[in-house]
Amino acid sequence: MGLPRIPQGAVAAATGLLTLGLLLQPVPAQALENGLARTPPMGWNTWNAFRCDIDQWKIKGMADAIVETGLRDAGYVYLNVDDCWQAPQRKPNGELTWDKERFPDGILALARYVHSKGLKFGLYATPGSRGCANIWDDYPGKTGSIGHEYQDARTFARWGVDYLKYDWCKADEDGLTGESAFGLMRDAIQATGRPMVYSIHHEPELPVRDWYPKVSNLWRTTGDINDHWFSIARISLMTIPIAHHSRPGAWNDPDMLEIGNGGLNYAESVSHMTLWSMLAAPLLLGNDIRTMKDQDIAIVTNRLALRVDQDRLGKAAHRVKHFPHLVLARPLTNGEWAVSFTNYGSIPARISVTLEELGLTGNWVFEEAFSGRKGAVKNELASTVVRHSSNLYVLRPVS
Repeated sequence: MGLPRIPQGAVAAATGLLTLGLLLQPVPAQALENGLARTPPMGWNTWNAFRCDIDQWKIKGMADAIVETGLRDAGYVYLNVDDCWQAPQRKPNGELTWDKERFPDGILALARYVHSKGLKFGLYATPGSRGCANIWDDYPGKTGSIGHEYQDARTFARWGVDYLKYDWCKADEDGLTGESAFGLMRDAIQATGRPMVYSIHHEPELPVRDWYPKVSNLWRTTGDINDHWFSIARISLMTIPIAHHSRPGAWNDPDMLEIGNGGLNYAESVSHMTLWSMLAAPLLLGNDIRTMKDQDIAIVTNRLALRVDQDRLGKAAHRVKHFPHLVLARPLTNGEWAVSFTNYGSIPARISVTLEELGLTGNWVFEEAFSGRKGAVKNELASTVVRHSSNLYVLRPVS
């Protein structure tokens, strides 16, 4: 079945309404200072490719593949096990445990294997009584952390967890409120003394609450991503207006990458990587690394795209020109700038921006990430961009 056509008018209208409200949010609150995630986390997560179809052998194979493909050396170091690792019931003493058939050697042994590969290990939990797979995937049991927060944090620390994804999953039905529930697990993690990147997903995701960066290193900005262009377009356009909330240690999270799952063509995959890099987004792959095509590996390990995403200044892009021919600009360290063109339309389009529109003066040279094209910027940067594709430029000042 072909990919759906993009309803440009619907995307533009929805984005316009979001922009009006979201740009009026207050100055970002002080970030959680746990010393972690000074640049957006990079790694891999089980959910997009496998949902509940996970086991220790598949995850070990993925750890091997992350190393063998060069993804680890490119910076993709977190291997995160999402929902469905849990046994349906806790132990008699209240401790969490794992599904014994799919993880016979246990989570501690799996974490040790992941660590032996030079990777970091992530795990999933929820603040209420249920995980999202209990609700929507008929996964058995109710092993959420409600009433067990400090106990679970100690268990995660003992197992060697480096990254915790804490997912709301209708926790309000258990009488919980977001700030107190997510803040309680933050305190529990800190009490263990083990450094863990703390990723939260509250619902509704927007607007960004002022307490998100106080309790977490990253927070979801939208509902779940899907493996088609409309989802990438929608999520990117929803996240651009709130880019000012991102900074070192605290990041907007527009969800995981779909590159390599088959629903995006080459141009759309380039746009996905470009937009997430410009937004200073966490880069968490969601495909089967063992069968990943060289073309997709090249996209997600692109030198300049990673340079932009991981820039230590930590300032996400702002919009210079609007949909459907979007121009974003992002300041980088060393006085450099990243500029991206994205064609959300259905036909090729010439996209351009002047130095004046970028707020820049003087002499600049550019390098485009995916074509390797280089040159000098005199008055204007311009290119014809095919449908759904992007160009990503790094501009460097010259004397």
